[in-house]
Amino acid sequence: MSLSSLILVCLVFVFAGFTKGIIGLGLPTIAMGLLAVVLPPADAAALLILPSLVTNVWQMADGPHLGHLLRRLWPLNLGVCLGTWLGAALLAGIGGRHGEVALGLSLMAYAMSGLAALRLVVPRAVEPVLGPVAGALTGGIAAATGVFVIPAVPYLQAIGLQKDELVQALGLSFTVSTVALAVALAGADAFAPELALPSVLALIVALAGMRLGQVVRARLQPQAFRLCFFAGLLALGAYLALRALG
Repeated sequence: MSLSSLILVCLVFVFAGFTKGIIGLGLPTIAMGLLAVVLPPADAAALLILPSLVTNVWQMADGPHLGHLLRRLWPLNLGVCLGTWLGAALLAGIGGRHGEVALGLSLMAYAMSGLAALRLVVPRAVEPVLGPVAGALTGGIAAATGVFVIPAVPYLQAIGLQKDELVQALGLSFTVSTVALAVALAGADAFAPELALPSVLALIVALAGMRLGQVVRARLQPQAFRLCFFAGLLALGAYLALRALG
């Protein structure tokens, strides 16, 4: 990787970590979206694994609700694993023929759901059925794009979790998705040795950006930042999709 590419990777992960520090999510989504402009999607996803795993394990473990969430959300997380691995086997994989179009459309869907502030409600009784479906769809999209937020994030927001529970549930879901994606990438030999140093640097700057975002969150209106974040993500997704189609 050239020095200019390494600098760009660091800048992307600083911003992605900063975003996660302010609004609690967005690191894998924004990192994949920006890196896909200059790197093959499979390389971008491989760079994402270590920073995403460490930051999400931190988020998952920070609170008293993990045991309860593991019991409640296992159908969703099982679906994520199966969907990711099945998708990796059946599709061309990240960076396949339609991978960049799918990535762009996934970013646009995520951005529009955030801008619309959707308030869906999932009754507790249907979670054992809807959870695996939402997980499998999330895994399939992750296998094609490296982004694992749709429809898992709207689903988790719809099942009635309290604020602290939701933060931990997002960390749990993202951790499971990251591990499942790492297994799929390893099976496709996507972890090149030359990506080791950039991945470690990405982790360091992502943690620094996340800490800075947490500090700024105390002084900034999160809603204003969310608006700018989702609007920018919508534009980025449209750019990637149109570029691939063109």
